[in-house]
Amino acid sequence: MKTEDMLIGALLRVPAQAIQRRLIKGLNAAGFDELRLPHMAVLQFPGPDGARPGTIAERAGMSKQAINQLLRSLEGFGYIVRSDVPDEGRARIVRFTERGHAAFGKMVDLLRDIEDEWRAELGSERFAQLKELLFAVWDSPLVR
Repeated sequence: MKTEDMLIGALLRVPAQAIQRRLIKGLNAAGFDELRLPHMAVLQFPGPDGARPGTIAERAGMSKQAINQLLRSLEGFGYIVRSDVPDEGRARIVRFTERGHAAFGKMVDLLRDIEDEWRAELGSERFAQLKELLFAVWDSPLVR
């Protein structure tokens, strides 16, 4: 397939999916055996710590019901706790447990390793350009 035939959706999706699979594999190998790909919807940057379930659902592009299932799962595995927000009725907030902080820290380490590999593959200058372009998209109205 020619470069010009590839659409931007696939060009962004395929590497993102590869990174997520690599994260889960690395997390599982590090002893966070219960984590699966669907959990990435909750754990993705900037992470759930201090956020409300509705905010996490919005970030993931998922329904509150679907996110609450993932939150229940992560809570059952000991990665997060959900608690009431004082003086705000039924509002809930998500917090990492010690295990959750450890898993999130491992994710950051794995992502740094992935960046190092991509930098080695593409060369420092091209990798810096890639990140610069992706940040320009991130910071633009294109992703809102």
